[in-house]
Amino acid sequence: MSINSHSDSEIDVFQITSKVKKGFERLNTLLFHCIHFFVKQWKIVLALLIIGFGLGLFLDKNNKLYTHEITIIPNFGSVDYLYSKINLIQSKINAGDIVFLQNEIGLSQSKDLRKIEIKPIADVYKFIEDKEQNFELIKLMAEVGEVKKVLEDNITSKNYTYHTIAVVTNGTTSEKELITPLLNYLNQSEYFSAMQKVGLANLKQDIAQNDTIIQQINGVLNGFSANVKSALKNDKLMYYNENTQLNDVIKTKQDLLYIQGLNRLKLINFQNTIKEVTFTLNSDTSKAVNGIMKFVLPVALVLLFVFIHLFIRFYQKQLAKSKANAS
Repeated sequence: MSINSHSDSEIDVFQITSKVKKGFERLNTLLFHCIHFFVKQWKIVLALLIIGFGLGLFLDKNNKLYTHEITIIPNFGSVDYLYSKINLIQSKINAGDIVFLQNEIGLSQSKDLRKIEIKPIADVYKFIEDKEQNFELIKLMAEVGEVKKVLEDNITSKNYTYHTIAVVTNGTTSEKELITPLLNYLNQSEYFSAMQKVGLANLKQDIAQNDTIIQQINGVLNGFSANVKSALKNDKLMYYNENTQLNDVIKTKQDLLYIQGLNRLKLINFQNTIKEVTFTLNSDTSKAVNGIMKFVLPVALVLLFVFIHLFIRFYQKQLAKSKANAS
């Protein structure tokens, strides 16, 4: 039994060694055929590499992608309207609807548009500023460990003050060709235009009324100051207690001054429904697919040539076998 087992082991090792040698021989043969093929066809391969590199260089230069970003503030509850408009534009880009992009929006370089999207700028401090209900919501979610989820939620994120519209184009553009027509299109809603006019009028009225109240408070404080000075001149001792509510009057004035400061800032933002804050143009988009066509095309052309050559050889062999069998 042990002799037979030892003999079988030697046979198995010999068979494995033999298969490994045959595998290396096939690999060497394949490698030789590949080298022989490229040596024999080196002129064609070199021509394909040069053509592919030149064509790829041309495509890289003319199809370079640029990103343009606009930071905006949607006013008067126009966030959902804004997002729906951006989604509509993206659908028209996907459909290649050049007529809509040119006539409805006024984008002269509509053929160069590749993508448009909008994202909120996450600013939790601005989110809870002067909004007690938002602050209470954050506190409640913090107790159950879901703050990040709430802040990143689509419904919550749409209520952030600032949002960024990103547009990707082939080639560069300008403010006149992209920013101006896009913002004009987004501000064309009759409903929100009416809301903007009423909101702006109400804000101006609030500012005027608060200025009047502040003047009245100043009159009260000036009168009080005059009484105090008069009492000091007459060497009379005066006592004031909490019933005078002087502290409340001063606190009211401070609150009104703070509100007036915010209102005057709102005057700037309320000039449009979709208010532009800032924008950047022609940022070179760095992606893995950009600038590599000059390397991809030469390899692709050579591989295509090899595939065609192998296909022709395969066809010729099969054709020869078919003729041999027929005879």
